[in-house]
Amino acid sequence: MKVQVYYTGKTSEQYLRTGEEIYARRLGHYLPITFTVLPDIKQAGKLSPEQLIDREGQALLAKINPDDRLVLLDEGGSSFGSVAFAEWLERELHRPARRLVFVVGGAFGFSRDVYNRADQLISLSPMTFSHQMVRLFFTEQLYRAMTIIRNEKYHNE
Repeated sequence: MKVQVYYTGKTSEQYLRTGEEIYARRLGHYLPITFTVLPDIKQAGKLSPEQLIDREGQALLAKINPDDRLVLLDEGGSSFGSVAFAEWLERELHRPARRLVFVVGGAFGFSRDVYNRADQLISLSPMTFSHQMVRLFFTEQLYRAMTIIRNEKYHNE
């Protein structure tokens, strides 16, 4: 199964982009994965948070296929330890869906339409992180999960 990760908006800090790139490159050795940045909404500063998440939601849903398995990173989602996440990911990778799609939303989260389309919500932590930091953390956790699945030593170093 192919894995697609969508990020809403650009990562502005170079150190975060560098970390994302390191783990994205490593992940390419384990599975077919693509990371895509959904462009920032034009004139976002003139929109209310509700209008902004609706526009971001429309842009995202235009990229989602009916047979995709859509997983949102959301503070209200299911929480996993790293080993449990790896077990979950391994099961997901064996599902009949064409693509497993993860989405890190923007600063205000997701629109109601996106939540309604989602197949699952997962949370990285009960703590709140910037959506830009979540990108790095999640990419590292995907890599960690793949090393756990393959029984490699990275997880225990």
